[in-house]
Amino acid sequence: MEQVTIYCKNLGRKDQFREGITLKEVADFYEPLLGYKPMSVWINNCDACLMRRIYEPVEIFLHGLHHENGMRAYVRSLFFVISKAVHDVLPGCHLYIEHSLSNGYYCEIKNNHEVTHDEIHRIKEHAQAIIAQGKTFIGNTVRTEDAIALFRSQNMIDRCELLESSGKAYTHYYDLDGHIDLFYNCLVPDTTYLYLFDFIPYGHGALLRVPNPEQPNELRPLVEQPKLYDAFAVQNKLLRIIDAKYVGDLNRTIKQHKVGEMILVAEAFQEKRIAEIAAEITHRYEQGVRIILISGPSSSGKTTFCKRLQIQLKTNLLQPKSISLDDYFVDRTLTPKDEDGEYDFESLYALDLSFLNEQMGGILRGDTVKLPTFDFTTGKRTFRGNEIKLNKGDVLVIEGIHGLNPELLHRIDPSITFKIYVSALTGIALDTHNRIPSTDNRLIRRIVRDYKYRNYSAVETIRRWPSVRRGEEKWVFPFQENADVMFNSALLYELAALKPYIEPILREVPESVPEYAQANRLLVFLHYFYPIPERMLPGISLIREFVGGSSFKY
Repeated sequence: MEQVTIYCKNLGRKDQFREGITLKEVADFYEPLLGYKPMSVWINNCDACLMRRIYEPVEIFLHGLHHENGMRAYVRSLFFVISKAVHDVLPGCHLYIEHSLSNGYYCEIKNNHEVTHDEIHRIKEHAQAIIAQGKTFIGNTVRTEDAIALFRSQNMIDRCELLESSGKAYTHYYDLDGHIDLFYNCLVPDTTYLYLFDFIPYGHGALLRVPNPEQPNELRPLVEQPKLYDAFAVQNKLLRIIDAKYVGDLNRTIKQHKVGEMILVAEAFQEKRIAEIAAEITHRYEQGVRIILISGPSSSGKTTFCKRLQIQLKTNLLQPKSISLDDYFVDRTLTPKDEDGEYDFESLYALDLSFLNEQMGGILRGDTVKLPTFDFTTGKRTFRGNEIKLNKGDVLVIEGIHGLNPELLHRIDPSITFKIYVSALTGIALDTHNRIPSTDNRLIRRIVRDYKYRNYSAVETIRRWPSVRRGEEKWVFPFQENADVMFNSALLYELAALKPYIEPILREVPESVPEYAQANRLLVFLHYFYPIPERMLPGISLIREFVGGSSFKY
C-alpha cells in the first residue's frame, strides 16, 4: 500500500500514513499527543474539512476549541443541528441566527407565532437527541443552478439570492439526515463532536450557549448585555426597513443601481444617532456633566465618531476640548509586560493613572493645566507648551480603549462623566444561518487602514490581530455595558465598499505563511459581495477613516 508523508505543525513531527486516509483518521491518531480533540484543520495554510482524503505529502495544523478556527467549525455545526431541531419540532418555522450576545449567539424562530419557552426547551431536547445519534454531516457538490432549485424548493430564498449573485459554477452544501443547508466553511465530521451546548429563552428568541475556549468542558459564562441587545435590535429594524438584511438583498440593490439611496439612508441614520447623543450630552451638561469618555475596540471608528460628535456638540452651543490618553503613557521602561515578555501597551496600567487624575482634578477646578505630550521616539513624557482651561460651556472629550473602565478616573465623581461605547456591530449577514462576525468587519477595516497609512502588509496586521483581540477581551469588552449610550459604527453597505480595497491587499499574502489561512477565509466570504465604487462614499462617512478621502483631518 502506498504511503504519504504528513507533517503536523502542532507537534513538529512527520509521520507516514496510508494513501487516501481521511484527515479525521489523522486527527484521531494525533489527538492523544495534542491533548485535545481537533475540530478543524489547515492543509498547507488553507482551510480543509476533516473528511478530506490525502493522496500526497501535506503540512497540517489541527485546531481544537481553544483556536478560533476550531470554535468556528463547532459553532457552525451546532447551528445546523439547532436548525434541524427547529424544523422537526416546529414544522414551517425557521431559525434565524442574529448575532453574538452575552457570550453566546442570539437566535430568533419565526413564522406565524412567537416561540414559547416550552418550545425552546423541546428544540434543545431534540437537538440533544440528534447529537447522541451520531449523525454525519454529508457534503455535496452540485451545479449552482441545481443548488438554487433545491433551496428554492425548501423556501430558502435568502440562499437562492446569494447563490444567484455568486457567479460560481458549482456549490457545496450539507445534508444532515435529510435537512439541507449552506455553510461557507467546513463543519465537524459528525454530531458526536458537539458534546456541550445550551439553548435557553432570551429576549424575543433564544440564546445558544457554547463551550468556553479556555475551559472547554464548561459553557462560556452568561453575561447579561441589555444595551448591546438594544443596539442590535435598532440595527435590525433599519435593515428590515431598507430590505437589506442579507448580502443577496444588498447585491440586488447594487445591481439595480439603487444603492445610492441606501448609502444616504445609512449615513443619515448614523448622523441622526450622533445628533441624539449630542442632545443627551447637552441635557446632562445642565445637570453637571463635564467629561465625555469614548471607548471601543480597535478599528471601531472612534476617531471619526469623535470628530462628528464634536461638530454636533457645537451646534448645541457646547465647546468640546480634546485630551488624548496616549499622552498619559508611563515612561516606556515602566510599561507592564505581557506573558511573552513584550511591552503591553493595551494594559490600563500602561497609563499614569495618578498623574491623569491629578490633572483632571485641576482642570475641573478651573485651573490652567499644562498638558503632556508623549514622545513615542524616546518613550518619555514631554511638555511642549500645550495648556487647557475649562470655561463655561466647555466639555472635555477623552477617547481611548479604557474610557469605560471605572479605574481610569478613579478620583473623579462618575456623575460628571458621560460614557459612550463605539463598535462596528455588523448587522448584515450572508444568509439566515451565516452571520458576519463584527470582529471580521473590524479586521478588514484595520488591514485597509494599516496598509494605506502605516505601510503594514496584511501579513503584519493579521499576525498582530490575536494580540489586539486578547487586549480587547481583557480591557474593553468587560466594560461595554458601563456605557450611557452605545453607537453602532457599522454601515449597512460598508463591506461592499471595502471590497475593492481589501481584496488586492489580501491577495498579496503568500501561501507559504500561516496568515494565508485568515486572508483566504476573508476572501472567500467577500467574494459574495458586489463592489461599491469609492466615488459613492460621502466625505464625512466613517468608512473614509480607513480608505481615505475624508472631509476630516486625522
